[in-house]
Amino acid sequence: MAGRKIRNMEEFAEVSGISRPTVSKYFHDPSSVRKSTRARIEEALERYDYRPNIFAMNQNRRLTKNIGIVVPYLADPFFAEIARNLERRCIDAGFFPLLFSSHGEQTQENAILDSLRLLKPAGVLLAALGRTSDHDHIKRFCADVPTVLFDSYLDNTGAAFVGSDHAQVLRMIVDYLCRSGEPPVFFEMKNPANPNANRRRAGYIAAMEALGQTPEIVRVDGTGWSFEQIGFNGASALLETGAFATDTVLCSNDRLAIGLISAAYAKGVRVGRGPDCALRVAGMDDHPFAQFTCPPMTTIAQDYAAIADNSVETLFKVVETGALTGERPEMLFEGRLVMRDSA
Repeated sequence: MAGRKIRNMEEFAEVSGISRPTVSKYFHDPSSVRKSTRARIEEALERYDYRPNIFAMNQNRRLTKNIGIVVPYLADPFFAEIARNLERRCIDAGFFPLLFSSHGEQTQENAILDSLRLLKPAGVLLAALGRTSDHDHIKRFCADVPTVLFDSYLDNTGAAFVGSDHAQVLRMIVDYLCRSGEPPVFFEMKNPANPNANRRRAGYIAAMEALGQTPEIVRVDGTGWSFEQIGFNGASALLETGAFATDTVLCSNDRLAIGLISAAYAKGVRVGRGPDCALRVAGMDDHPFAQFTCPPMTTIAQDYAAIADNSVETLFKVVETGALTGERPEMLFEGRLVMRDSA
């Protein structure tokens, strides 16, 4: 093994048994890691006769040690939680995270990217608005600044993407809902703010058809990021007219489901799995508030830790190699079914 030719820092981290961020932190500043860790790294350097590309590292050091983190709406606890994970991993690797919220506005998203370009960050982790983003603006930014997209998928940006496997999670939750009761209708916005909604709808349709069921999609009016209010308003009208084709509703995200559960309470419709319940409601994301709805919400948990870890790891690889263009890697992580009393 000691005779193996080590080509880059990633391979060195693998063979030495030390995490990639820790190795990167050592090469930027050996005194920034613990003495025992430094000794392990230096022993591995001798054993494998590995020397990092000093020229490439010096090129990278022309940049700051800042990492930009951009999310659509920081008031959303989902994005707050994933941003917290990203911040922690950047700090652990010796970088300084700068957190921005685009507040659901394209002009703000563009202004943030323009400001980051001037700051010359080491790299940027971007959860774009999606449908309302200026795709050309983002594409130009990704061509100039090491960038990894997470959560919100955008075509033709040239950047790597890390997110959830929506096809997998829809198969899982649709199968569960069909096995445990009536097949679900899909509850969503007519003009969803987040591009994940489109992938989730497609995943729902595919999952229902695979089970021999007929997909039923219910769309409600509303724009922007006030999902709870949109869900409440839309569900209130639907509950009055009996527009749901079955007694089971799968919402495009947990925040819409929170609004639906609240509307059901206001209309005197009991939500849950018991014999005295008239409606089952499930969501997606495992929003931090999902376990505290009444009843607690059945949902799909995204793997926050894996998405954050791999977003940061991928960004470090882009920074190290300087490969801003080329084949776009896409890493998708499976979700986990969380069964609670709402469905």
